[in-house]
Parts: sequence; C-alpha cells; structure tokens
Amino acid sequence: MDEAKMDENEWRYHGEGNKSLVVAHAQRCVVLRFLKFPPNRKKTSEETFQHLQSIVDFSKNVMKEFLGENYVHCGEVVQLPLDFVKQLCLKIQPERPESRCDKDLDTLSGYALCLPNLARLQTYHFAEHRPILCVEIKPKCGFIPFSSDVTHEMKHKVCRYCMHQHLKVANGKWKQISKYCPLDLYSGNKQRMHFALKSLLQEAQNNLKIFKNGELIYGCKDSRSPAADWSELAHHLKPFFFPSNGLASGPHCTRAVIRELVRVITRVLLSGSDKDRLGTLRPGPELQGPRVCEASPFGRSLRHQGKAPLEHSGLPKGCLLYRTLQVQMLDLLDIEGLYPLYRRVERYLEEFPEERKALQIDGPYDEAFYQKLLDLSTEDDGTVAFALKKVQQYRVAMTAKDCSIMIALSPCLQDASPDQRPIVPSSRSRFAFSVSVLDLDLKPYESIPHQYTLDGKIVSYYSKAARAKDAAVMSTRFKESEDCTLVLHKV
Repeated sequence: MDEAKMDENEWRYHGEGNKSLVVAHAQRCVVLRFLKFPPNRKKTSEETFQHLQSIVDFSKNVMKEFLGENYVHCGEVVQLPLDFVKQLCLKIQPERPESRCDKDLDTLSGYALCLPNLARLQTYHFAEHRPILCVEIKPKCGFIPFSSDVTHEMKHKVCRYCMHQHLKVANGKWKQISKYCPLDLYSGNKQRMHFALKSLLQEAQNNLKIFKNGELIYGCKDSRSPAADWSELAHHLKPFFFPSNGLASGPHCTRAVIRELVRVITRVLLSGSDKDRLGTLRPGPELQGPRVCEASPFGRSLRHQGKAPLEHSGLPKGCLLYRTLQVQMLDLLDIEGLYPLYRRVERYLEEFPEERKALQIDGPYDEAFYQKLLDLSTEDDGTVAFALKKVQQYRVAMTAKDCSIMIALSPCLQDASPDQRPIVPSSRSRFAFSVSVLDLDLKPYESIPHQYTLDGKIVSYYSKAARAKDAAVMSTRFKESEDCTLVLHKV
C-alpha cells in the first residue's frame, strides 16, 4: 500500500465497535482499522502508535500461538497522510450508526492498523470476481464454570450467555430472549450445532452477521420480523446453494436454503487441517460441570419429550472452536475466584506503583508474557506473582470469549483442485472456504472490577426471574387444583 497515494474515494465504511472503526478498500482485500476516542480525550501520536503496536504484538505472540497461525491475522501499523484521514472521516460520517457517534475517529495521529479483509477468502491479495459469502459469528463462552470458588449454585447449571439474555431484555437492549446457547454450538453434536445456528439466524442480536461481496446483508434488524428477514436472506443465498434455480419459491424454498447454510457452516466449524500446527496450550482441566445448559431450549425440548440428552460428541482437536474453547478455559477460577487475586495485585501496585511496568500489565506482549500463561496450576501460594498470573490468564480467556469467527465461502470452479484450498460440499454445489478470527484485543486490566459487578447483577437478576417463573407455575397449578365446587344436597 502506497501511503503517499491514498484516495479516500477508494475506501468505504465497513463497520465499527466501541473502540475502533474499520474501512475497506474497494478493489484490494485489505481494511484499515482506526482507533476511536471520546471528543474530550485525545491520545498523542506516540501513544496511539504504541496502542496499535501492542494489539499487533498480542495477536502475533499470544493468540497466534494459542489458536494457530492459519486463523490469526496480525496486520501491521501504518502511518497515513493526515489529509487523507480527515477526508475519509468526512466521507464515511453519514454512514455511521447514530449510536456509535459518541466517539470520533482518530484523525490526529495518522496511524491505523492495516489488516486483510476477513470478509473475503484469505488466499488472494486482490478481490476475486466470483461472489463471496461471509458469515461472522461471535460464539461467546462455551462452558459452564467449574471452579469451586463459584458461590451461586445457578452458575453451575446455566451458562453466562443465557443468564445475561434476561438482564439485556429487561434493560431494553434486545426485544426478546435468544434461543441460542453457546454450549450447543461448542458441543460438537451436529444436531445441537444446527439448533444453535438456526437460533442465531432467528435472533442475530450482535452475535451473527452475513456479508455478500463485503456488503452486510443480514445482521441485527430488531424492528423487522424474523420471517421477513429469512425470506430476504434466502433470496440472497439461493444462487449460492441452488445455482440451477430448480427450487420452488415460498416458505419451503426459504427453509431449504437456510438448512443448507446451517449445514455448510457446521461442516466448516468442525473442519481442521492436519497441516495446521496445534496451539501450544496444554489441554486444561476436563469440564467438571454439565455439558448442557439448563436454560437451553434444545435441552428443555428433549426433556419435555421424555428423551435422553444427546451424546456430547466433542469437538475435533484441529478445529477452531476447540482451540478457542481451550483458551477460554484459561479462566480457571471464574471472576468470583479471580477478583480477590486482582485486589492483591492492586494493593501491591498502590504500595509500589513503579512496579507496574515490570509486572507487564500493559505489555510488552512478548514471548515471556506468553510463557507465563501456560502455567495452569491453581494452588495459591499467596504471592503477587501467582495472583498476576491468574489475572493475565483471565484477561486472555475473556478475549477468547468475545472473539468473532469469520467464515468466507466462494462457489468452487469445476476445475478447482482440492489441494489448492479447503473445500466444503453442500447438496448442489461446493465451496472454497477460509476461516479466520478477529476481535482479539486483550481485555483491559482495569475492566475486572466491572466484570465482577456485572457478574453479580446477571446472576441476581436471573435468579429472581427464575424464582418468579417457578412461583407463577406453582400458582397456576394450585389454582387448577382448587378449581372444584362442593355441592350439598338436602336429604
């Protein structure tokens, strides 16, 4: 990329989160990621550069080691002409969601992160002319806490995602509770995975997006009915999955197309090449808790039908879901067991603030930082070193719990050789595919108190909701049993 010849008209708005904004190049398979700041808070150019470089270092030296080099794309920090950045900012401003405009794109430093466009196949530098479908999934945490530090019994039965849904709906963030449960997706059982993916498609929230040739065609559209969304989505997908167009239109067609999409995504998620080097994380402790969340509608439907729970098939060790789950399980103590250790580190830093750099809390994220994460012992020797190790493991685990998986699919040419790149079949066609991970910024050390408070709120609200529901059920049963009249006749 020639920074001296940058033209803002060659770039288009791609999306943004709370901390960064992304633009994509029209022809080349690259994106630029800019940091965002509140209007009253600006960083110096050097601070911005260091922030972006630490993101690259963490991806390269930690997450790539854990997840495998084929899945993690680190990118590089680039310096851009300030005029280009300012013109680009003006160009994309009308496309930004109003809810995200509380922060401004960094136009002062000129630094950005240049990355591959993960909505495209990761085998070509330039955009292909063939259509590309990309599914972005944010799977969230795939296990129920197994730590003995957990004080709320409910946390040993119901996963964090399912509990959090109730609080989010109560707060008005979402209109209805999603049927998606991460434990179903991480189960490795195809039937449960199909149910999980269909649930995401029904209630995408911010956990699923679908792009066609880099353009968002399906995501969080809360105001529209799922039926209307599915019909429109099927219209976009039909040429991919039924190229001969021999399928009738209507609900049957929509269901068939969605079913094909779900099957293909499941196959890709379970795939893993033997050539990929497995991450070096030793397998953590076996899941001691339940492998089915009590709140999952899939499990409930089986119980109502009197069926035994489906076999937990387990994930193939080479697949990305397995690797992601292993990193998530660096959270060995749960936030309840972790928070006292965080306070131990905080007390030490209050007494010796100059030690913060030596403790590598803010980096550098190098080989030494990575090596300390591999110690999975949980026996507390009372030291600051032990506490810090668990804090850093927790931060990395939280990063894996919040990452996104990008699956890019492109219809195969008839002469495509299987050994050129991975191929996944569907009923009527074949797809070349690539799988990548994004959103791999290390979670902030300072966010731990917030996580501790939020955890308490989530469990407390869910417990109250569950008790209220049980009381309502019992009340209904009591009324039903009361519904009789005793009549006395004169003799």
